[in-house]
Amino acid sequence: MSDHAVLHVKGRVLVGPDEVRDELWVVGGRITYERPAGARDVRTVAGWVLPGLVDAHCHVGLDQHGPVPDEVSEKQALADRDAGTLLVRDAGSPSDTRWIDDRADLPKIIRAGRHIARTRRYIRNYAHEIEPEDLVAYVAREARRGDGWVKLVGDWIDRGTGDLGACWPRDAVEAAITEAHRLGARVTAHCFAEDSLRDLVEAGIDCVEHATGLTEDTIPLFASRGVAIVPTLVNIATFPRLADGGDAKFPRWSAHMRRLHERRYDTVRAAYDAGIPVYVGTDAGGTLPHGLVADEVAELVTAGIPRVEALSATAWGARRWLGRPGLDEGAPADLVVYEGDPRADVRVLGAPRLVVLNGRPVG
Repeated sequence: MSDHAVLHVKGRVLVGPDEVRDELWVVGGRITYERPAGARDVRTVAGWVLPGLVDAHCHVGLDQHGPVPDEVSEKQALADRDAGTLLVRDAGSPSDTRWIDDRADLPKIIRAGRHIARTRRYIRNYAHEIEPEDLVAYVAREARRGDGWVKLVGDWIDRGTGDLGACWPRDAVEAAITEAHRLGARVTAHCFAEDSLRDLVEAGIDCVEHATGLTEDTIPLFASRGVAIVPTLVNIATFPRLADGGDAKFPRWSAHMRRLHERRYDTVRAAYDAGIPVYVGTDAGGTLPHGLVADEVAELVTAGIPRVEALSATAWGARRWLGRPGLDEGAPADLVVYEGDPRADVRVLGAPRLVVLNGRPVG
């Protein structure tokens, strides 16, 4: 399409879960519901339309060994884009991916800066590894570098106990979260286990990643404080393999990881039933490939979340949570067209008919 071309999308435009329009136009890279007068170069496509999907836990610029070259970051971003993911919350990366912001053909990224972890308590080459007395300073640094988010590593294997354990004392996370909020940033944390959750939530955290350690004691606390979770179930599916690899050296950790995996669907459904906000994230970029957003939505449905709510967790609700527009009049035209109704069958998400980013068909 040329800069002067008009895209006419007709069929069923899912402005919201219950708000459906018959057509929209893309003019000058933006959405309008008013037929443009005198348009000559018009391309028409039909189907079911969603706002560009959201992966709220993704890592562009990272693989299992640490930072990657720009050409690898580009391939990661393209894989997300071609799967219909047009908005990414990058939940920690050691690479500088600001150059992506200048590429109209790559997804929009909301960055959380670089992970902040306790010394020798996370994956090598991923995080700033520091001690509690430095946590406030590093949180302030990443709050200034990011796009309104900061990422902590809340728990990891403690080699002294041979099991998962909380990384930070309560007073340190209270001071750090207070500083992030003072600087206008929200805070999220990687948490697999149970024992870091209460301190983080009571300290004012905004979101928890994975959250496999939620229990009947902490679920009401999350719900009452409005703390969101991003379960990353496609990543939690790797727990048995990880546990097998740790049996000889860390048997307690391995058994714990298996228990967390076994109850993963019950945990997510109990969180949803309690009113905890749940959003889609794949954790792509570590050991997982990019472009898995459709698989994660399907996993949420398997866990028992209703289809429309699972869809909202990557579409309308996720965009609202991150403060980005959907299929609104005048909004940037970031949208995906499908053959069928994704509200009826979320597997439709796995086969986009057309991806439109910044008003241009891509992929």
